[in-house]
Amino acid sequence: MPKVDRRIRKTKEAIQIALMELLGEKEFEHITIHDISAKADLNRGTLYLHYADKYDLLEQSIHDHLTRMLDYCILSDVDERGTDFVGSPLPLFQYLEDQFLFFSSMLHNKGIDCFKERLASMVRSGLTERFKHRELHGEAKQEVTIEFLTNAFVGVVEWWVKNNMPYPPQEMANQVRAIFETNLSPR
Repeated sequence: MPKVDRRIRKTKEAIQIALMELLGEKEFEHITIHDISAKADLNRGTLYLHYADKYDLLEQSIHDHLTRMLDYCILSDVDERGTDFVGSPLPLFQYLEDQFLFFSSMLHNKGIDCFKERLASMVRSGLTERFKHRELHGEAKQEVTIEFLTNAFVGVVEWWVKNNMPYPPQEMANQVRAIFETNLSPR
């Protein structure tokens, strides 16, 4: 992939930050291109050089953040023992904390249902990959277990962000990991 000019990267970042700040003030449907460009201190033409419309901006923002989150978590997911099934959720909670404005904006704004669906899809894919060559104990079917864990995990993330992260990332990671290990470890 070609390297993006620093000015373009900075401009796109300013536009995305402006959108996130506006999402804290009003619903997505009521935000205009004029609002976004004014908040980013750019003219509308500059915004249109990078995005087709506000929906394209939203879609690219979601894609960029979820891709960076996945990359960050994969690069950070180093298991000391090499045998851990669950992996550490700490990198995820650290990324959520670092990008609080984005995730808070996405989860608080009622006009952006697609974000939770995309997040759940990403978590579901990760769990499916981890379950690929693993037998579950008990009577639960693999697809039921994956769906349950996906929705539970996304629900916990949503609760944590919406409640302004009442516990530090390390504590959240420890709690989530303990829950997963209790329910997924071989007996």
